[in-house]
Amino acid sequence: MLPVAVVISGRGSNMEAIARAAQRPGAAFKVVRVVADRESAAGLARAQALAIPTSVVPFGQYPDRESFDVALAADLEASGARLIALAGFMRILSTGFVERFAGRLLNIHPSLLPKYKGLDTHARALAARDSHHGASVHYVTPELDGGPVIVQGKLRILAGDTADALSARVHALEHIIYPHACSLVASGRVQWRQGAIYFDGSPLAAPLVEESDVAA
Repeated sequence: MLPVAVVISGRGSNMEAIARAAQRPGAAFKVVRVVADRESAAGLARAQALAIPTSVVPFGQYPDRESFDVALAADLEASGARLIALAGFMRILSTGFVERFAGRLLNIHPSLLPKYKGLDTHARALAARDSHHGASVHYVTPELDGGPVIVQGKLRILAGDTADALSARVHALEHIIYPHACSLVASGRVQWRQGAIYFDGSPLAAPLVEESDVAA
């Protein structure tokens, strides 16, 4: 099974979804470590309840982002992970870190990329009167939220939706697509080749859609 490390900053709900998928019979990957950037991250207790080793690399103990990234990279390398999933990790990583783990680093973003990179994605989708919204699992590159997308979860925006209501529905969808993306990579069906995604041996022309038109 492919060894996976999950990096968190907060509750760790996506981490838990990934970890529970890894514990199912026939899983192609296993979570070997959960790393947090602060000791108060609630996801650490969730990981420990699932008998997953945890560690903390406290961001506040380092003088700058680069030195923090060096420490985080060393912790991840020591875990033996061959795939790293950022799950609610609230730090922008340095170019050096991203390039060190190129093709091994995934993130999930709450929009249908390339739409709405950055923050406040749900409010922005509502303000634009979009018909659909969702989440994207992508490889991490130095461009913020700009790496190639593996899989997206897509749902209809409903009449009367608020940003909070939409956020909750998208978050539930994230718990489906992130473990699925990890499985696709672990099984070899998805591969990173020189900055491009290949799916079942062919270039992936458009993101895979795991869920479509989910209303609730």
